[in-house]
Amino acid sequence: MTQRIMILSTNGFEQSELEEPKRRLEEAGYETVVVSPESGEIRGFSSGKWGDAVTVDLALEEAKAADFDALVLPGGQINPDILRMNEKAIALVRDFDAAGKPIAAICHAPWLLIEAGIVEGMTVTSWPSVRTDLRNAGGNVVDKEVAVDGNLITSRNPDDIPAFTDALIAQLREMADAGEMADA
Repeated sequence: MTQRIMILSTNGFEQSELEEPKRRLEEAGYETVVVSPESGEIRGFSSGKWGDAVTVDLALEEAKAADFDALVLPGGQINPDILRMNEKAIALVRDFDAAGKPIAAICHAPWLLIEAGIVEGMTVTSWPSVRTDLRNAGGNVVDKEVAVDGNLITSRNPDDIPAFTDALIAQLREMADAGEMADA
């Protein structure tokens, strides 16, 4: 069965941080589902101006962590700042974490991990302006292209997208292999 990946976002996501992981995951054979509190389309942000629209596949109110294998949280300043104030979005992040499913957050998206209360004691990275927030939440902050600690995968910026996506794919493959072994 194809593994399903939720991409949780709203208007103001960093264009490349949604589109590039989505493309890379789909090329690797995973199903991606864009989930948002908005309906229809959401618009990205790129190079200081509004970017392209992305189709919303599923309303946030209908989304359940149990229906997915992993969660991707694109960054940008606007998107995660809006989502961290949305109780349903934060509940979803907590649900993915409680289930031990991979959560991949890039750039400013670790704000959602902080709001969900799942950073304490974890090794994480982010955009430089978010690092103090991560430290204050009890995270062990590093400056590298990808930090993987348990089910959390974090990266700093769009340049890190290949390593970010590769780390998520590695966790998904481990989950699939473990599932096949359990089924045998």
